[in-house]
Amino acid sequence: MIEDTKKEMTAAEKRAAERKAREERVRILREKRAHEKANAEIRKLEKTPYDYVKGARSKDRLTSLDFIKGLFPEFIELHGDRRFADDPAVIGGVGYLDDIPFTVLATEKGRDTKSRIKRNFGTPNPEGYRKSLRLMKQAEKFKRPIVCFVDTAGAFCGIGAEERGQGQAIAENIMELMTLKTPVLSILIGEGGSGGALALAVADEVWMFENAVYSVISPEGCANILWRDPEKAAQAAQSLKLTSKDISALGIVEQVIPEKSKDPEKMLHDLKAQILKWYATISTLTPDELKQKRYERFRKIGV
Repeated sequence: MIEDTKKEMTAAEKRAAERKAREERVRILREKRAHEKANAEIRKLEKTPYDYVKGARSKDRLTSLDFIKGLFPEFIELHGDRRFADDPAVIGGVGYLDDIPFTVLATEKGRDTKSRIKRNFGTPNPEGYRKSLRLMKQAEKFKRPIVCFVDTAGAFCGIGAEERGQGQAIAENIMELMTLKTPVLSILIGEGGSGGALALAVADEVWMFENAVYSVISPEGCANILWRDPEKAAQAAQSLKLTSKDISALGIVEQVIPEKSKDPEKMLHDLKAQILKWYATISTLTPDELKQKRYERFRKIGV
């Protein structure tokens, strides 16, 4: 009788244990489902890489001209490549930052339809790159530091541009920048697309605004090549690792500039202080030390 009771209790305990295990399993599954649902909601709220691309292209962002006017109020623009023509997509000239003369180079998109057409939507022709190279060599001659503001979807891909040597113009800029005997700082303020951006971004330091992007190709171009479908641009953007967070993690930029402040004047004031601090440090290097450090920087990236 006692043994039968023990058997019944053991069976009851076993059933209770099984029930408890089922309840625990149900609880875990519910928590997991809730967690997955929460993650899905979070992903919907978070900015995707393609959101950053669209933001970098926004007409509400400051353009290169805004930066030049805000930082170099007495800027003197210089024109022409001395070979073919002047390219409005590239701005170049000389300006002062606290009595220190800088050579300033920038790709300019324009803000409204009229100015964007005039600037060719910020896509330079070969003469734009040759103009910038002319001014780089001038800066080297007069020992002026160079600041570049980069905001371009890429170099212009028209027939005329190719006929006038677009690829060679970009390659010459990259080659000459590697051995230039004067400090160079490049700042990505919006889009940094392909070789068109790289032609002004081979520098001692490259900085990038928080909501800017930097990539070897546009997401639309990448999607068109890989899948013959530009509608998959968002998927391509995810793979290109083009956000400031990704680029910084890869060690391609030295600094990511926050965009928390909605006050352009404060942002420009802070940027001016950062540029002056950078120049105070780098100006202590000799030309040979400068070139060696620049070489080591790109070797570290893997170039």
